[in-house]
Amino acid sequence: MLDLRVIREDPERLRASQRARGESEEVVDELLAADRSRRASLSEFERLRAEQKSLGKEIPPAAGEEKQALLARAKELAAAVKAAEAAADDAQQRLDQLAAVPSNIVLDGVPVGGEEDYTVLREVGEIPALEKVRDHLELGEGLGAIDTERGAKVSGSRFYFLTGVGAQLELGLLNLAMNTAVEAGFTPMITPTLVRPEVMAGTGFLGAHADEIYRLERDDLYLVGTSEVPLAGYHADEILDLSRGPLRYAGWSACYRREAGSHGKDTRGIIRVHQFHKVEMFSYCREEDAADEHERLLGWEERMLAAVELPYRVIDVAAGDLGSSAARKFDCEAWLPSQSRWLELTSTSNCTTFQARRLNVRERTETGTRQVATLNGTLGTTRWLVAILENHQRPDGSVAVPQALRPYVGGRDVLEPV
Repeated sequence: MLDLRVIREDPERLRASQRARGESEEVVDELLAADRSRRASLSEFERLRAEQKSLGKEIPPAAGEEKQALLARAKELAAAVKAAEAAADDAQQRLDQLAAVPSNIVLDGVPVGGEEDYTVLREVGEIPALEKVRDHLELGEGLGAIDTERGAKVSGSRFYFLTGVGAQLELGLLNLAMNTAVEAGFTPMITPTLVRPEVMAGTGFLGAHADEIYRLERDDLYLVGTSEVPLAGYHADEILDLSRGPLRYAGWSACYRREAGSHGKDTRGIIRVHQFHKVEMFSYCREEDAADEHERLLGWEERMLAAVELPYRVIDVAAGDLGSSAARKFDCEAWLPSQSRWLELTSTSNCTTFQARRLNVRERTETGTRQVATLNGTLGTTRWLVAILENHQRPDGSVAVPQALRPYVGGRDVLEPV
């Protein structure tokens, strides 16, 4: 949800953002018209209500025909006030519906265009020269680490078991991510994976990508695809103290995605799956500090990628490929040897005040209260195993363990096929 005052003062800014995203500009004019209608309706209601109150003071001292006339007028006014109040409520409801339609306003400097129009900011590390390339599933099966066949037998397609060293690697990766976050000053959190509709809507996930989300209709709850959602709702309807800097949380959760519309894409292995685990950073900060906080989140993500010794690149995602809540997003993509392409492992988004406005999260200032900015970024997730296995593979099907993960797999420096 956007600040209506900003839209009134500079509607072209929202129009430009909508164009950059490839979304309709018509909603801007509709929103402004609804805002004018709501203000006019409210003004008429307040005018009639003031007249009604004034008339109420004239009736007691009146007598005879004058009093009867005043009583008749009071009856008319009561009906008019009731009708005006209903009209104002309808106008407010219409405005609220339209205000939830536009995506967040993209920040200056975000590349214009769609999925392929990103800007590469940097590439880090060297792509390995492999004699024989096996994909992560072949490697994982050889190590006794991944079992997709039994995953499908138990739960259906795009499910899997991580077994033996596979389970150890994931737990090690996530513990390393959580330790990294705690050292950086984040509060560790184990979050709920079921949330109420108002929290899911408040984070902006019930828009264009609502088909990605699992819903439990009987309980009217949603399964989260990221702990960003419960962490965004954690301080809903609260006033925060940010005088000592951002509030930072690191959430560990299971995550669920329907992968709607991805039929035929990365169906082999565990690149696109319905359930996975993730450690997600989430930050509440002052709006003017959000850009710097965004760079800090990206820095912690790159620290994790360096720790597991992966070649990667950082891209500035184009406006048309941003989620509705994000005003800017950086993706970190690791090299995927089996497909000779870059694979997104992590992203970090600056959502400015978009989510906080929906969820009513504010901070106290010297002049009152105002909405805070929210940001998120991933420090580790199941998909990272794909890149770790493939980039550290050896010709015999064994896999070298990055130094940072060795304590989590019994000190082994190499995982051997079983």
